[in-house]
Amino acid sequence: MLLKVIPAIDLKEGCCVRLLQGDPNQETIYSDNPIEIALRWEEKGAPLLHVVDLDGAFQGSSVNHKVIESLANQLKIPFQLGGGLRSYEAVSRAFSLGVSRVVLGTVAVENQVFLEEMLNLFGENILVGLDARYGKVAVRGWTEESGINALTLAKKMEELGVKEIIYTDIHRDGTLKGPDLTFTEELARETNLSIIVSGGVSRLEDLIKIKELSGLGVTGVIVGKALYSGSLELEKALKIAKE
Repeated sequence: MLLKVIPAIDLKEGCCVRLLQGDPNQETIYSDNPIEIALRWEEKGAPLLHVVDLDGAFQGSSVNHKVIESLANQLKIPFQLGGGLRSYEAVSRAFSLGVSRVVLGTVAVENQVFLEEMLNLFGENILVGLDARYGKVAVRGWTEESGINALTLAKKMEELGVKEIIYTDIHRDGTLKGPDLTFTEELARETNLSIIVSGGVSRLEDLIKIKELSGLGVTGVIVGKALYSGSLELEKALKIAKE
């Protein structure tokens, strides 16, 4: 099965940034022009982009609508958006701006009736972000612990009709220490969900190991800091994913 390598673009006050383990106090600004960054990844062959609205995630409302609309207007490839999308108005506005897929996080944990409504309206264009720290799901931009077991929640998401999730190991995110392959494999074996892995990917060997799980339903990998720091080249990553 083909593995999708998905570059991440995290938006904060209009800039492209990366956070260490989701901590807003440990922020690195990579560019004040996220459109330029997105076009660079597109030019290098990315099939899809993963955009996170950090302002939306932390505050519950976005200040990045113009950037998101510009991304939709200028990119030829699709992109998915997550971060603070906790109402019908926010989700429908994202789609109206040109977003291809929406990632629900906090609201999927706290309001599963709403999640079902969004699945009925938008189908497989709704993904769920399963963000966990030491096996427990975190919400509200990873600032609060829900106490919910990540595998239990994944199974519940599947029952509700979710087809694809993004699993992020918060403890590894932005650290370049490698992804959590053990729990990723457990998720893949215990559910029939398609799984996109995120957090800690730093080198080509990580991609090779993730690809070994593609037969179990691991469909993609999100790469952020490794691309921005230069420890991983997108062209080489894409080549491995296609082999």
